[in-house]
Amino acid sequence: MRILVINWQDITNPLGGGAEVHLHSIFSRVARRGHDVTLLCSGYPGAPATENRDGLTIIRRGGRSTFNVTALLSYLRECRTPPFDVVIDDLNKIPFLTPLFVRRPLIGIAHHLFGTSIYREVNPVVASYVYLMERLGLLVYRLSGMPFFVVSPSTQKEFEDLGFASARLHLVHNCVDHVVHRPAPDRRSPAPVIGVVGRMKRYKCVDHVLQAMPAVLQARPETRLLIVGEGDDRPRLEAQVHALGINGAVTFTGYVSDERKVELLQEMWFSVTTSSKEGWGLTVLEANACGTPVIATNVPGLRDAVKDGETGVLVPFGDARALEQEMLALIGDGARRERLTTGALAWAAEFNWDNAATKTIAVLERLVHAQ
Repeated sequence: MRILVINWQDITNPLGGGAEVHLHSIFSRVARRGHDVTLLCSGYPGAPATENRDGLTIIRRGGRSTFNVTALLSYLRECRTPPFDVVIDDLNKIPFLTPLFVRRPLIGIAHHLFGTSIYREVNPVVASYVYLMERLGLLVYRLSGMPFFVVSPSTQKEFEDLGFASARLHLVHNCVDHVVHRPAPDRRSPAPVIGVVGRMKRYKCVDHVLQAMPAVLQARPETRLLIVGEGDDRPRLEAQVHALGINGAVTFTGYVSDERKVELLQEMWFSVTTSSKEGWGLTVLEANACGTPVIATNVPGLRDAVKDGETGVLVPFGDARALEQEMLALIGDGARRERLTTGALAWAAEFNWDNAATKTIAVLERLVHAQ
């Protein structure tokens, strides 16, 4: 098959996140199995306009802020001949509205819908634009009968509640690379180390973890918090760390390589994810594959990724007291951490990118042959 994927960013983009890991992990494997895969995405400073990476042909056009328009123009100018067998629309906030201009078999990928949670991220004017565009896109996609890959049962339910037919929704979970993410018990820190891993965006609510830290430090002053990743919310979070007087206990690592991220996950006693919403929570599985349990908020996506009491702990979103209690309880109970580690490793082992690629190819072949 000749496959075109349209996504805002590629795996090399400094602003990329779980959606880009998902895309690259699956479609590089699809390419290795003999399929021709092209990714149309936005560019960034220093990136070549065209590149081949891990079997994917990456075409970068325009910038991040206008790529929804650039994608339309680039598709019409460059991607219609020779025709692709199938086009994949990776939905992330502002839609590409591909059914309005693509005349090939189409399928979407949905991680999660932002809905009103976008108002946590940006000012009300921009948030309203994103919210309305997402609603418009969902209307266009539903009326066109476009099928979707979804990454979690929570996302599938969101689409079903919006009127999308269940038969057109194909669940292919986020997974983990077990060659890269692996346990190393001898690397675990002798003193308590808590981690927050992922992009620093407002809707991920890393500030909730910071607000819990003074109480944790009062009871266990040797505890350290590692915030691993980069994002535009970092200045606000750094200011909050200073205001709370916990500078000596908190380290911002910034962007790190996958290898270094794994080393840090292996050091942690557990990680914490306090997002208001996720499609799945790829960092949860990555932590689990390293033998690290996760405390997470009981919200869509994360409640799919965390098996409460078996691989980690779920707490109510925004409940600072519950978060403090669970963090302190897990620090103080080594036997419980070991039980959760055992469960986390078994759970993560169920999710493999090779299997996800196999499922993806099967759906795409059915879609192409049905035309």
